[in-house]
Amino acid sequence: QVQLVESGGGPVQAGGSLTLSCAASGYFSASCLGWFREAPGNEREGVAAIESGGKTMYADSVKGRFTISKDNDKNILYLRMNNLKPEDTAMYYCAAARLCSVHTSCSGGDCVRLTPPSTDFELWGQGTQVTVSS
Repeated sequence: QVQLVESGGGPVQAGGSLTLSCAASGYFSASCLGWFREAPGNEREGVAAIESGGKTMYADSVKGRFTISKDNDKNILYLRMNNLKPEDTAMYYCAAARLCSVHTSCSGGDCVRLTPPSTDFELWGQGTQVTVSS
């Protein structure tokens, strides 16, 4: 049975950093991996995603602060989070998809790839809590 297991969450002060890890066991042919978060009373939102070719996508709220990466040899997905803010407090989930849909936002001729929706992802971890205090 394929499983995704997150780790690395915890309490941190505003301005601090954390690195989340997501270890995959078993075989699942995923071309797209992502991190999502869900705060109490809020919908689950996409934070970052990475495709097998290395293309990365980020939510506007975390651009410049979070970095998604993966170690293919170890089957581990990472999310490096810098300059954390209280509004980053949430349960963070990693997820895997066989294929992610393409969504873009264009302005003034520049187009940015948006994070894929949660409905694209078939496999989910159990989550790890991140709590940022001010």
